[in-house]
Amino acid sequence: MSALGSNRPFSPGRIGKMVFLSIMTFATLYPVLWVIKMALTSSQGFDASPVPFPSDPTLDNFEHVLFELPFFNWLFNSLVVSVATTLLGVFLACTSAYALSRFRFPGRVPAMLSFLVTQMFPGVLMMIPLYLIMDTLGLLNQLLGLVLVYSTTAIPFCVWMLKGYFDTIPKELEEAALMDGASTGTIFWRIILPLSLPAVAVTALFSFMTAWNEFILAAVFMNEDKYTLPVGLQRLVGQFGTDWGYFAAGAILVSIPVMSLFFALQKSLVGGLTAGGVKG
Repeated sequence: MSALGSNRPFSPGRIGKMVFLSIMTFATLYPVLWVIKMALTSSQGFDASPVPFPSDPTLDNFEHVLFELPFFNWLFNSLVVSVATTLLGVFLACTSAYALSRFRFPGRVPAMLSFLVTQMFPGVLMMIPLYLIMDTLGLLNQLLGLVLVYSTTAIPFCVWMLKGYFDTIPKELEEAALMDGASTGTIFWRIILPLSLPAVAVTALFSFMTAWNEFILAAVFMNEDKYTLPVGLQRLVGQFGTDWGYFAAGAILVSIPVMSLFFALQKSLVGGLTAGGVKG
């Protein structure tokens, strides 16, 4: 009887949980609904009404952002930087993490600690030395320079994430491959990497988001013709006023690629985030 009673669909405890979760879900989505409301409202003023739904929806703000601003130029710059950062960052992180996971060499522990220490400092702290380095190398206002900067920012986290995942892969697989005559490179590319796709998906998404959403370094290092999307949208925020409708429409457009990646990689994300935290 107790087991049957605990499964009643309308028990007070279950109703309370549903009400609580509904309230928390609405509280989480309320700011998002406000952004959508401003994007679909023709007026550029800030509507203080608590109702998060537009009274007279229109797509004028989206048309302005897409066709009257250099949005596609910003989009191209962001895509080039983000994709290149992802490819370079994941490649370097995979090779470094595999070496730290499988090989024992002098300086291995200090190298791992150095990756960890770099995560304790904000990226803004490195802005001045990075600026001087890029100026010396002639990489200011160059997308390549931004790719290198973002890659170095994302690599420490990616290395630790992938190392934890590589530690869970049994070494017996590599020993069997070695007995069959496979080289270390063959083992890495044909055995380890295919087994590590969930973790690689997590690190790739993190690298992409790092480059896609970063604002401060791009605003300092790039000129107007090389602006990325976050820097370009910030230009809609003026000293004496803000085009809230245009800004909200641009924010929604900027979020679409990241949301699409999340939906496409959601199965791999769950596996990568859970498996990398347990050493087996």
